[in-house]
Amino acid sequence: MTSVLKTTRFSVLDRSRTRRGQEPSQTLRDTVRFARQAEALGYHRFWVSEHHSVPGVAGSAPTVLAAAVAAATSRIRVGTGGVMLPNHQPLVVAEQFGVLEALFPGRIDMGLGRSVGFTDGIRRALGRGKEDAENFAARLAELLGYFTGEQTAHPQVHARPAEGLRVPAFVLATGAGADHAAAFGLPLVIAAVRGQEEMLRAIDRYRERFRPSAWSAQPYVVVSGTVAVAETAEEARQLLLPEAWSSAWSRTHGAFPPLMPAEDIARLSMTERERTRFQKAQRGHIHGTEAHVAESLEKLLARSAADEVLVTTSTYDRGRELDSYRRLARAVDLPGSGAPGDDGAY
Repeated sequence: MTSVLKTTRFSVLDRSRTRRGQEPSQTLRDTVRFARQAEALGYHRFWVSEHHSVPGVAGSAPTVLAAAVAAATSRIRVGTGGVMLPNHQPLVVAEQFGVLEALFPGRIDMGLGRSVGFTDGIRRALGRGKEDAENFAARLAELLGYFTGEQTAHPQVHARPAEGLRVPAFVLATGAGADHAAAFGLPLVIAAVRGQEEMLRAIDRYRERFRPSAWSAQPYVVVSGTVAVAETAEEARQLLLPEAWSSAWSRTHGAFPPLMPAEDIARLSMTERERTRFQKAQRGHIHGTEAHVAESLEKLLARSAADEVLVTTSTYDRGRELDSYRRLARAVDLPGSGAPGDDGAY
């Protein structure tokens, strides 16, 4: 165990992925139960996400779900990865996080993204268009101003109870996200969506352009990615298959479906396009035994100098998914890595 792993925070992003044949209500309960388990294992944060009209994702209202998670836990930080700011009025977002912080002081994070709805139909239903993502900087300035009392877009308006509270804000790096994080002096959350080299360049640019602010005195980098850990390398690879197939299907059919068992995926007759997408979706993730994963994480942290790792891993079998997070906690020596976790119902 090297010092870099011991001094790095590890956190969880759970996207409330549905399993084939499972009701969304059970998926959301599973997310809350998983948050208790992550807390027992010693993870630093537990974040939930925002998706609209997606068959394979039950989490459509992240601040509502974050409230349920925070109420069911006691120590772990709780937040969003993220609220998609172009989809919402900044005043409403400030009010929602103000309520969360007032109810759970010192435990709430505000992760903010730039994405708009996945399809034209979703964007119309939200009353948003692709151009709204281009107004991210103005929306972010207004949102932060509601907390400091300095927003100028609507001078007579005050966000209650947000004004005067300080909820840590993070920018999810999609496109120009790293530049926005640097300009506003906010922590950066970034994944290797287009490859690790491009991610590392974005991190370097963020650090070079970072402007200290009342929110953060220095750059803070959270690297996000899939990490799967099992007893053998092949078992770890199997954990990746349900998510990889859902991704491949979404890229070829336009809908992100619920997760299905790896053994059923192995029996599928894929088209050449589906198989190409499926194979591509399995690349770029960290997976293997505890020793191999620890070594891979050490290399990633050495290259990125990241302050934190945000792990987002979904597979069909909830038991195997939890076992992966337990093994990861042990591999990086989290304080609760020897704990059994909470397997009770919610």
